[in-house]
Amino acid sequence: MDEPRSDHASSADLIIRDARVVDGTGAPERTADVVVGGGRILEVTEPGAVPTGTAEELDASGRVLAPGFVDPHTHYDAQLFWDPSASPSALHGVTTVIAGNCGFTLAPLRPGDGDYVRRMMAKVEGMPLAALEQGIDWDWTTFAEYLDRLEGRLGVNAGFLVGHCAIRRVVMGPEATTADATAEQLQAMCDLLAASLDAGGLGFSTTRARTHSDGDGVPVASRRATVEELLELAGVVAAHEGTTLEFASDGCLDGFDDEEVDFMIAFSRAGDRPLNWNVLTVDSHAPERYRNQLAAMDRCAEEGARVVALTMPVIVGMNMSFLNHCALNMMPDWGDILSLPVPERIERLRDPATRRFMEERAASPDAGVFARLTGWDGYVVGDTFSADNEGLGGRRIGDIAAERGTGAFDTLLDVVIADELRTVLWPGATDNDPESWELRRLAWQHPSVMLGGSDAGAHLDRMQGANYPTRFLADCLRGRHLTTLEDAVRMLTSVPARLFGLVGRGVLEPGAHADLVLFDPDTVDSELLTLVDDLPGGTSRLFAGSVGVERVWVGGVEVVRDGESTGATPGTVVRSGRDTATVSLA
Repeated sequence: MDEPRSDHASSADLIIRDARVVDGTGAPERTADVVVGGGRILEVTEPGAVPTGTAEELDASGRVLAPGFVDPHTHYDAQLFWDPSASPSALHGVTTVIAGNCGFTLAPLRPGDGDYVRRMMAKVEGMPLAALEQGIDWDWTTFAEYLDRLEGRLGVNAGFLVGHCAIRRVVMGPEATTADATAEQLQAMCDLLAASLDAGGLGFSTTRARTHSDGDGVPVASRRATVEELLELAGVVAAHEGTTLEFASDGCLDGFDDEEVDFMIAFSRAGDRPLNWNVLTVDSHAPERYRNQLAAMDRCAEEGARVVALTMPVIVGMNMSFLNHCALNMMPDWGDILSLPVPERIERLRDPATRRFMEERAASPDAGVFARLTGWDGYVVGDTFSADNEGLGGRRIGDIAAERGTGAFDTLLDVVIADELRTVLWPGATDNDPESWELRRLAWQHPSVMLGGSDAGAHLDRMQGANYPTRFLADCLRGRHLTTLEDAVRMLTSVPARLFGLVGRGVLEPGAHADLVLFDPDTVDSELLTLVDDLPGGTSRLFAGSVGVERVWVGGVEVVRDGESTGATPGTVVRSGRDTATVSLA
């Protein structure tokens, strides 16, 4: 612990007294006074060592003071324009978010391409089209212009990767999804990426995942790229300070084959940077996928690459619908049925032969990770919209089926057809058993696994993962006791901060940015999810506030007080080289 310095009382803006300091390093908690001034932590010292002066003082007795949490995988690229607070992430202690993941960014932007990008983001990331149309001006072309639009108007710190789909579309236009790049086009992409990184882009992201198609139903642009193109672009990243790599692939869904592991090794090496991917799912009912993905990480490490799997430490519920595009469309051979016009879709779903076909295909090995959605009897009915379904909200399909004397899948389809497919369905978790939780605990200890994958800012009416820090803390502190408080905070702070080379963030120590969260360890948690209509265009999203989060500061400015946003905007655009240091493979 630092020796007290007498000059700090006069330069302090805030003194937090008698806090249970958990500093993010994994070191044991200690009771201390923390002095903040000029947006930085000035001192962490023995209680009472700093005399009272003109600074604001806060008695934090019994509460935990930790570095602000870092969310490494968000899609706040659009939401921050109409919601600078990054709601609800900041309410749950998050002070820094990383966006621009999976190859999808709003910049650079080809003139006249706003409609294409909006429809793509609505499809691949579940952002309401009306919100994208009405909540953003779309008045930029370069990545620098995009970042400048956000600078000075953020409630949290936000860093943005540069998306492959945007780079390819600007250079190749509509051919980006259909053609190989010429040598001249590849050079233009490299130059555009370099300019975007020079402007402060945190690195390069791409997707090779089969689930990613644009608003026209065509595989997104990055899926058309060759490995050679990807390695050339990674080489551009290697030439820029404080940058990183991220990608999505089929291996994230099904497990990695040798070809994909070879690619990850080559990609990380070409960029001389860590490569992270989203998301490692842990389910004791599919242990082979878990073992495959961790073995792939081990092989990458053995070959001199650094590849990091993100994993969510909580079970994130995702609602389903037979009306709107969701994960059910990814079931083998379901897509053609669920993309029919609604009247035709209903007729097909009424047909017994179609039902048996869909049920069989969902249970086949081809379903891969989506087989987790096939526990039809465990589905819980959410919102309903017809007299026939009155009183079914909150009930399990299995219980309804038992009353009716019908099969679970047939009962589920009968319910949604009665609502003209509008029924909201919540799948029952198949991975909530003790064996799955033990696998999670082991995964958190793996050197190539990191907490994250919230997708905050995306899939807004389907899921809400932004509250994972408080849910995780509630679970590890008062629930399953799977880790210690100190290690839980370390996993939420310094681990992701180090991966991205964030300078002065993720730790609570003198000189660091005063990004802090103060919470009550006896009550910290998340509220239950609710559907709120607060997006531009009157569209809806799932929302959950926090419990027990008393204060959140960004740069020493209070952005959350007693679980409510203050509306302050002290956040900064985290720019590569200025706010990040290089994390190389050496």
